[in-house]
Amino acid sequence: MIKTRKKQNVIKEFQTSAQDTGSASVQIAILTERIEELSRHLKKHKKDNHSRRGLLQMVSKRRRFLNFLEKTDERGYQKITKKLGLKK
Repeated sequence: MIKTRKKQNVIKEFQTSAQDTGSASVQIAILTERIEELSRHLKKHKKDNHSRRGLLQMVSKRRRFLNFLEKTDERGYQKITKKLGLKK
């Protein structure tokens, strides 16, 4: 799990307004942070299949959020993929 301060920093960086904590772009950024953290864990612990399954679920959820954002806000989609370094 990502630490509270780190999560708050990610939210502040990607939110569109002061009260925005659940928009698609914020959720994509949080999921990306969790995915990176879990990927580092799995490099050490190669046989941790339970965590690997959770990682695949997070990647799938992020992909769904990205698809939604691409359909609803093309400019926002381009901005967040560039900022996070994600590919299509």
